[in-house]
Amino acid sequence: MDTWDISSLDVQPHFPEVLRSDPEARVIAINLPAGEMLQEHKVHERAYVVVVDGEVELVEDGNSKSGGCGLVAHFKAGEPHEVRAKSDSRILLILAPWPGEGHPSQREQPAT
Repeated sequence: MDTWDISSLDVQPHFPEVLRSDPEARVIAINLPAGEMLQEHKVHERAYVVVVDGEVELVEDGNSKSGGCGLVAHFKAGEPHEVRAKSDSRILLILAPWPGEGHPSQREQPAT
C-alpha cells in the first residue's frame, strides 16, 4: 500500500510532484497560489481534479464551477479546461489511463 498526506507534502508552486505513475494512472500533487492558474489545456487522458485545500474555479467550454476542499471534477480526454486558484490551493490531479492514447510519449520514434 502506498499512502500520502497531501496537505503535509512540501510541494512548491510551479513544481508539481508526481506521486505515482504507472499504466493505470498518474497521480500529481500541485500547489497553486491564489490568482494563478493552469491555463486552458487538454490532456490525452481522463483528468480528475480533487481540491485538497483552498478554493478553485474550474472552467470548461464557457461553464465554470467553484469549490473548495472536497470538490472532485472529471474532464474527458481531450476536453479543454483550466483551473484558477481563488485562494492558495492544493490540488490532486489524476490522469487515467497513463499515458493516454495519442500521448506524445506513445508515438513511434523514427529509426536512426
